Amino acid sequence: MKIGELATASATAIETIRYYEREGLLPSPGRTQGNFRMYEAKHLERLQFIRHCRSLDMSLDEVRVLLRFKDAPDGDCGDVNALLDQHIGHVSTRIRELRTLERHLKELRERCGEARAADQCGILSGLDQAARGTTGAKKIAKGHLNSVHSA
Repeated sequence: MKIGELATASATAIETIRYYEREGLLPSPGRTQGNFRMYEAKHLERLQFIRHCRSLDMSLDEVRVLLRFKDAPDGDCGDVNALLDQHIGHVSTRIRELRTLERHLKELRERCGEARAADQCGILSGLDQAARGTTGAKKIAKGHLNSVHSA
């Protein structure tokens, strides 16, 4: 199948497929005489595996490790267990961060209970204070932007 067909079959953008190829996650397909990429069922299966791992919020490095084990089926999967345990830890940390973020957003929302002039808005005032570092909210915002799961 051509790249457009693979994209449709896997619900994946063409640029994402090309990116996974460049990153070595998806093997380069054969090419036709007209230089079109020609994918096989194995490409679709691998792409679906990658996409599922990504839907579980796994990083590309984690997916890369899992693919190495998948490509060596006789190997020991102890490291796969360790990788998943570590990922569960990342997810747990992120959940705690998101709960803290939710609490801060709710506190911010309580600052403005009704519509009023923007210069009187408690939410905008709270955001301004946080941006200037006069409240603890800046720390939360930074943690929110810098995911704990970068690797």
